[in-house]
Amino acid sequence: MSFRNTISKYFSNHAETRDNHWDPSLQTHYYKTTKDKGMSLLEDLFQRFQVYELHSISKEHGEISVNLKKGKKAFIIATIIMVRPYQTAVDFSVTTESLLPIDFGYSTKLIKLLYEDINKELPLITKEKQA
Repeated sequence: MSFRNTISKYFSNHAETRDNHWDPSLQTHYYKTTKDKGMSLLEDLFQRFQVYELHSISKEHGEISVNLKKGKKAFIIATIIMVRPYQTAVDFSVTTESLLPIDFGYSTKLIKLLYEDINKELPLITKEKQA
């Protein structure tokens, strides 16, 4: 992790996951499930907690957009893609709404919390199991 990456992590208002991210906690998570089950789990997760407000759901594109309405306001897009049978990728993009263009790592923390909640419900496929 370079100094530039560390600075950009804390002095930005946006964080997103991807396959080869320099931060291991922001790498795409793969779960042993189908796209439909993953979509319904995330939908239930967002409806279960009062801090989230569902904005829209696109089952065709595998995307759910949500507003975080309590505490720091944020806009979350969850993308669910079935890579292989019973191997589904879940990615997040979080943008924090604030007066300043920085959130001091809040968007990254929010992604970590979302992955922790999903890990309680679905079996995670580790990199060793993917190969």
